Amino acid sequence: MRSSSTGSVEVSSSAHFQPGRTGNPPDGILPVEGLRMVPPFTHEPVMADEVLELLGPVPAGLVVDATVGGAGHAAAILDAHPHLRLLGLDRDPVAVAAARDRLASFGPRATVRHARFDRLDREVAALGETGRVSGVLFDLGVSSPQLDRGDRGFSYRQDAPLDMRMDPSTPRTAADLVNDLPVGDLARLFAANGEGRFALRIARAVVKARPLSTTTELADTVRDAIPAAARRQGGHPARRVFQALRIEVNEELDVLADALPLAIDTLGPAGRCLAIAYHSGEDRLVKAAFNRAVTGGCTCPPGLPCACGAQPLGRLVFRGARRPRPAEVERNRRAESARLRVLERIIPVQPGEA
Repeated sequence: MRSSSTGSVEVSSSAHFQPGRTGNPPDGILPVEGLRMVPPFTHEPVMADEVLELLGPVPAGLVVDATVGGAGHAAAILDAHPHLRLLGLDRDPVAVAAARDRLASFGPRATVRHARFDRLDREVAALGETGRVSGVLFDLGVSSPQLDRGDRGFSYRQDAPLDMRMDPSTPRTAADLVNDLPVGDLARLFAANGEGRFALRIARAVVKARPLSTTTELADTVRDAIPAAARRQGGHPARRVFQALRIEVNEELDVLADALPLAIDTLGPAGRCLAIAYHSGEDRLVKAAFNRAVTGGCTCPPGLPCACGAQPLGRLVFRGARRPRPAEVERNRRAESARLRVLERIIPVQPGEA
């Protein structure tokens, strides 16, 4: 586990907190039949080879894994690149506990904190870092362990309370949205996340079926609201509805919009920001933030020399987005929708230096 005073990794003697001991258990340690143990949180990191290759050239220093999860990417980075240290952030206390356990062998090279990634600048400062960071990695969306643990309420495939919170200490759940939002707001939420054709129809069915308290009740309501012919294509009809609710419950797009400029500002020269997105809304935010950094926010007409004084902050390492290799998609179907974009920080040219 990690020392709260130093932030470095400490190896727990037994990975459990005995009931007879005094004090509070570490964050994310959950009760299991009298013991408090770190539950399994294994996750195959998506596009890991590409991440390692792209972080290889960055200067020695600190890399922020802004979505550390089960520390798959983090452990691979520390293994492959001895010149790097790592700060892992996650809003899910179960993931934080698992990452601390996974990274314990790296000692002071690894630190894990329970925090949203729109606090990454403050978490970096709390480490006492005097310079800028060498890299930031965002692996966005929901992780496999969160989907696979039915009690978290993320999956329409398992019966569970309608929760979907990545951080269980936050107050609003998916059940609150489903049961409280007006039909128009529900329809707009579903439509904004890809359920355009039947958004209003589903929203009306949800309102009519209230109160809904479980994932199965919601999934059945969505399925029954869609015409039978449409159910036979495009996967489970509740998939986009569940995705929309999860994104809204966790304010994922708002938090990401705030975090991306922070990440770019925190990078030192030749540092890189890597973002793996799985949803078109996430990818649009990443693309826009990187383009603003590349242009410096220039407002001049395209094709004309810049006259507004904008200073570029970065360059794209490659144009567009990279996708997972076919072999990876075959091995891990959840990688199929991944899109990787990379920005490298540059030093702005000062007036008179050009």
